[in-house]
Amino acid sequence: MKKPILTLGRVVLTLLVVTLAAVVVWRMVMYYMYAPWTRDGHIRADIVQIAPDVSGLIQKVDVTDNQPVHKGQVLFTIDQDRFRLALRQAQATVAERQETWEQARRENKRNRGLGNLVAREQLEESQSREARALSALGESKVAVDAAQLNLDRSVIRSPVDGYLNDRAPRDHEFVTAGRPVLSVVDAASFHIDGYFEETKLDGIHVGQGVDIRVIGDNARLTGHVVSLVAGIEDRERSSGSNLLPNVNPA
Repeated sequence: MKKPILTLGRVVLTLLVVTLAAVVVWRMVMYYMYAPWTRDGHIRADIVQIAPDVSGLIQKVDVTDNQPVHKGQVLFTIDQDRFRLALRQAQATVAERQETWEQARRENKRNRGLGNLVAREQLEESQSREARALSALGESKVAVDAAQLNLDRSVIRSPVDGYLNDRAPRDHEFVTAGRPVLSVVDAASFHIDGYFEETKLDGIHVGQGVDIRVIGDNARLTGHVVSLVAGIEDRERSSGSNLLPNVNPA
């Protein structure tokens, strides 16, 4: 009696093991066939190019190659002598035009106070002189602001927290306004671009959690989906002479 029971138990156990194995295999097949996963991913970061807003000789470099930097940290300073001279000259012009305007204002006030004793043409001329002097004074104040801005911008600071590239500028190099001198890797911009088959896009949604494994590193990272790209360029497709797609079959 025991032998049939043992045989039945072995059969049931075998069926359970086979069923469990089949379920595991089925789930693995479904996962690898339909779950949104990919080995085609790349770690990227934003590269911020640093270009001065004014031209001149570099007076002092405060950083070295590849060092970490903080937002607002001074990277290098352009020779400030001519910017200080330009600022003083603009301030002197303001003082001169301030005096000219005050004199024109006094004359206009005096002429208006004399009433009919002053010819109408003379009164209009004094009013015009005051207006021109006031306009010139305003222009000179704008010139002071511009000179101060150039002086301030002769000190170049890092716009982000990050890491310098391997070529920091050197003392006495001449830099040109608008031309990049060095670059900073934005430490807050690291992200992963993943490339998925179209059949798996239905399973990907903004905000969805993501498990990340980097090749050559046992560390396991986590993240979330920020966005989905609306389209990509097909490198095997070009336009023919009649403007129709010219597709190279895979």
